[in-house]
Amino acid sequence: MDPQTPSAATVGRCPMHDEAFAADPQQVYDRLRAHAPAGPVELAPGTDATLVVGHELALRVLQNTELFARDARRWKALGEGRIGMDNPVLPMMAYRPNCLFTDGAVHLRLRKAVVDSLSRLSTTRIRRDVEPIADYLIDQFSERGRADLLNDYAKLLPLLLFNRLFGCPADVGDTITTALSAIFDGKDALRANEELTGALMELIARKRRQPGDDVTSWLIQHPAGLTDEELKDQLALLMGAGIEPERSLIGSALVLLLSGAGGRQSGMLIEEALDDVLWNQTPIANYAAHYPVQDVDLGGHVAEANTPVVISFAGANSDPALAEARRTHSKGAHLAWGAGPHACPAKDPAQVIATTAIERILNALPDLALAVPEKDLEWRPGPFHRALVSLPVTFSPTPATRMAAALQERTAAPGAQQQPMPSAASAPGRPDPARRKGFWSSFLDIFRV
Repeated sequence: MDPQTPSAATVGRCPMHDEAFAADPQQVYDRLRAHAPAGPVELAPGTDATLVVGHELALRVLQNTELFARDARRWKALGEGRIGMDNPVLPMMAYRPNCLFTDGAVHLRLRKAVVDSLSRLSTTRIRRDVEPIADYLIDQFSERGRADLLNDYAKLLPLLLFNRLFGCPADVGDTITTALSAIFDGKDALRANEELTGALMELIARKRRQPGDDVTSWLIQHPAGLTDEELKDQLALLMGAGIEPERSLIGSALVLLLSGAGGRQSGMLIEEALDDVLWNQTPIANYAAHYPVQDVDLGGHVAEANTPVVISFAGANSDPALAEARRTHSKGAHLAWGAGPHACPAKDPAQVIATTAIERILNALPDLALAVPEKDLEWRPGPFHRALVSLPVTFSPTPATRMAAALQERTAAPGAQQQPMPSAASAPGRPDPARRKGFWSSFLDIFRV
C-alpha cells in the first residue's frame, strides 16, 4: 500500500443503494474483485467511497491504524459541504465521540470502558434475560398460527433485551424502543434521534442517582470516568451496533434452519446455522469506514486521502482465497466480527443471544415452517446491511400461556413474592385504552424482572 498519485478507476463506480444490490450484492463484489481487491462504489446517490473486497487487504486496512484513521471528521466531501446533512448514510458514518469513530488514546480509553462493562455479562445472565422476553413475544402471535418472525420476533427481542441489560425504567425504555425502531426503519430519523438522545441522557441521570446491576451503571462507575456526553454516545453505539445485526443474525439463521436445504431435515445445529450466516449472509456486510491519511494504492485501485474506505466483510468472506475455510466454516477466518483494534467487543454475547432466541422459538413452535419459498424472500436495500424485509412463517396455533407458566415457576420458588396475574385488559396485545403502553412497559407490567 504505497502512496500513489490518484489515477482513473479501472472499473465503473458500483451503486450499493438500489434494489439490484440488495437482491444480489455478490455480483458487485465479484465485479470489483475482477479488477482489484478494492474498487469504487456509490453508497448513496452522490456519495462515493472505496470498497475493500479482498480478505488479505481488508485485514491490512483494519490493522493499520497509522495509515487508516477512523475519525469521520477527516471526510473531505463532508467537510467541504458536498455531502448534505440529509444524506441517508450520514447517521451511520458521521463522527460521534465513541469508540467506533475515534483513534489513539481516546479510542483506547473509551473501548476499555465498553469492553470491561460488557465482560461482566455472563452467559447465564444473558440467557436468563432472553428467555422471558422470547416467551413474551411468542405469546403475542402463537394463537394466530402465522407470524412475521423478523418484525414480530427477531427485531423486537434485541430491542427489549437491551432495555433490560441497560437497566431502562419503563418510560425510558419505551422511548428508546420506539426511537431505535424509527431510526432503523428510516422513519423521521432526525426526530427519532433527538428522542433517543433525550431518553439516554435521562437514563444516565437516573443511573447516576441510583445505580443498578446493569451495563449503564457499570459504564458510569468505570475508572475511565466517562462524561455524560461520552456515556450517551457509547450507549447509542452499543444499542445500534447490537440491535440491527442481531435481528438479521437471528432472522437469517431461522431461514436456513427452516428452508428445504437447511438444518431441520439434515440435522444442522443452531450453532452451525449461525456460522453459515456469518460466512455467507454477513449481517453487517459493509461498514467500518476508514480515512487514509494520504493517497494510497489498494492493490491497483488508488484511494485518495480523507475519502471513505469501507470494508466489505461480506466481500472479504467470499474471497476465493478463502474457499477451503469457507467450506469448513472455519470460525477464525471470516471477518463478520471485524478485526484489529476496532473488532466487535460483543461477539460472545451476540452469539448467546441468537442461540437462545432461536432455541426458544423452535421449541415453542415445533412445526414452524416458511410461509413462502425461500427464493421469494426479499432483502432490504441499503449499502451496509444484509437484512430481510420480512420472514413470514406458519405453524399450528398454540395457547399464549408461556408467560403465565414462567410466572408460576417464579412464584413457586421459595421466598418468591406473588405477582398478580395479568388481566385480559392488560394482557399482551390488549393494552388499556386509557393508557397505551409500549412493549417494554407492558413486559415489565407482566413479568417483573
